[in-house]
Amino acid sequence: MNLIKVILVLFLISCCGSCTEQKVLLSHGIDESAGGGEAYIITTPVATYFLEKSGGGLSSMLDKDGIDWIGFHNIEGSAHKGEYRGFPNAIHKQDGSYFHAMNAKTNPSSSVVKIESNDHIQIVFTSDNGKWEGQWDFYADRCDFTMTKISDGYYYWVQYEGVPGGEMDTTDFWFSSAEEKKHPIEESFNGDLPSPEWMAFGDENAPRMLYMLHHEDDEHSDNYVYRKDMTVLGFGRQNGEQTTKHLTTVQTFSIGFVESTKYSVVNQIIGQVLD
Repeated sequence: MNLIKVILVLFLISCCGSCTEQKVLLSHGIDESAGGGEAYIITTPVATYFLEKSGGGLSSMLDKDGIDWIGFHNIEGSAHKGEYRGFPNAIHKQDGSYFHAMNAKTNPSSSVVKIESNDHIQIVFTSDNGKWEGQWDFYADRCDFTMTKISDGYYYWVQYEGVPGGEMDTTDFWFSSAEEKKHPIEESFNGDLPSPEWMAFGDENAPRMLYMLHHEDDEHSDNYVYRKDMTVLGFGRQNGEQTTKHLTTVQTFSIGFVESTKYSVVNQIIGQVLD
């Protein structure tokens, strides 16, 4: 990880730790490891998020040890090794390409901070064509993304494209709401996840997992595809001869860390998000 980012994260965490009431802290800076884009930096007790200001997507998501589980970089042509990574990567060639950390093919969005309190940061992004709107809500334990406005006649998906434990390798694995089983990272999934719809990614060398949760149950396909250099998990995504998007209504998705690699604990913590 970029040394400047490590120092910044440790400083922000120390600032949060010095103020027991400040659980969620908003600052502004540069995501150096992502290529130098301006970012909102949201620091919480369990994660530090870099929300890229131009594209409206997460470029980095660091755990308590300073490890980045996304690993975006804006170098054109880096593909799965950098420019494709991020969250939610929701709108791709659907009346524009929005809510992705800014790369060569991302269209810009504008943003405004709506809420800034000790335990809640809310930032709303609007696409430059005015037809899409995405709302970010950061809490002490997680981040929520809600697609609050959808361009008429178009579709979207919500994806985690990243690197569990900081690097994609054979020590990585995943859980899901479909069954209480550990799956190797190379194993794919294609189908409708049962309610509550979630998938979590881990690394045998890490004491935690990163999860993605879809708050609303539906009958649309959810898809995980292994890539050598990153995960491709998409809610409302279906792979086949043609990869398709299926979401058309207001939906909310959470992304966060669970400080355990046990299925029962991960399942319990994710369930509490919906309580």
